[in-house]
Amino acid sequence: MNSDRIEGNWKELKGKAQQKWGDLTNDDLDKIEGSRTELVGKIQQKYGKSKEEAEREVNDFEKGH
Repeated sequence: MNSDRIEGNWKELKGKAQQKWGDLTNDDLDKIEGSRTELVGKIQQKYGKSKEEAEREVNDFEKGH
């Protein structure tokens, strides 16, 4: 697996991502297109989190889907 891509089918995961991070818009998620790095960056931007916090959340998200 490419470590920069969210595992699985992004179209299916978008809904779950939006439930978890409600401030991310459909447009944000469309632009991310499954890029883990982009998702971490958007979480940092929208929620004011550190990179480490955002990475942890994405790690938990990947394990939980």
